[in-house]
Amino acid sequence: MNANQLLFLSAAEVRRALPMREAVEVMKRAFAALSAGEAVVPLRSHVELSPHHGRLLLMPCYHRSTDALALKAITVFDDNPARGLPRIQALVTLYDGTTGQVLAIMDGAAVTAIRTGAASGAATDLLARPDSVSVAILGAGVQARTQFEAVCAVRAIQSAWVADPIPQAAEAFAREMSEAMGIAVTAVTSAAQAVRQADILCAATTAPTPVFADADLKPGTHINGVGSYRPEIQEIPTETVLRARVVVDHRESALAEAGDLLVPIQQGCYSADRIAAELGEIISGSKPGRADANEITFFKSVGVAIQDLAAASRILVNAREMGLGTLLQL
Repeated sequence: MNANQLLFLSAAEVRRALPMREAVEVMKRAFAALSAGEAVVPLRSHVELSPHHGRLLLMPCYHRSTDALALKAITVFDDNPARGLPRIQALVTLYDGTTGQVLAIMDGAAVTAIRTGAASGAATDLLARPDSVSVAILGAGVQARTQFEAVCAVRAIQSAWVADPIPQAAEAFAREMSEAMGIAVTAVTSAAQAVRQADILCAATTAPTPVFADADLKPGTHINGVGSYRPEIQEIPTETVLRARVVVDHRESALAEAGDLLVPIQQGCYSADRIAAELGEIISGSKPGRADANEITFFKSVGVAIQDLAAASRILVNAREMGLGTLLQL
């Protein structure tokens, strides 16, 4: 490419360029770099579009060690599914951090789904019991699919259950993912039916209040919570947060956005110093992971821009090797 060219990658090309198993390892390195202070990661900027039940999110990141620079612009419009449009739409722009040259633009919704799933895969690999064989998926959207794919990449999953407020969505998820993953996935009508049977729980919903009951958790369950990224939205019950080993993707971001933690803090029953670790600290070995087989572990992810940067950087390398993408002239 010359200085006036960039590579455009579609959603299908993004998915082809970054398989989930590789994405999990990419996320481990990204979180380790984040916790080591190697990246400049400002808090996510929000532009609320209240009349349309939407928001624009801007997520920049600079990685000092690699001179990589990226910006994700993402829109979330809650009414879009009823219009036949995706709820989440995004673009990731990747730059040369030494010159500012635009290297690539790629479908950001695909990047988001892969890196969010891969983050939960990394957390599951580090925190779930090694003998975990069953998973509950709460929510049946795009994010739920990559959550399931990522968990299956790091544990020998034998059975799964999915629950969603829209039964048809859960049934479609079960059919699609059973075929895609070669694992029996059963659609159920309540979260309790799924959670009571699961070694691993992935919550990927848009619900404003907790989506399961703490009493339904099996001893030793590992939880990935990725749906809530706003201070007032709580996907995970307070009772679960209080008794779990809580691990976050990024303390500063979690304490600014994670309603799953901020609501209990506001209730006066939880405090920031009870967060056990960032995931990167466990990866580096500076903080311990699971303490015993009966412990409840909870990975709270709000999504951090270094995930987009790391994923996009690997996607670009792989895409060039595979001959993917369309060269555009500026």
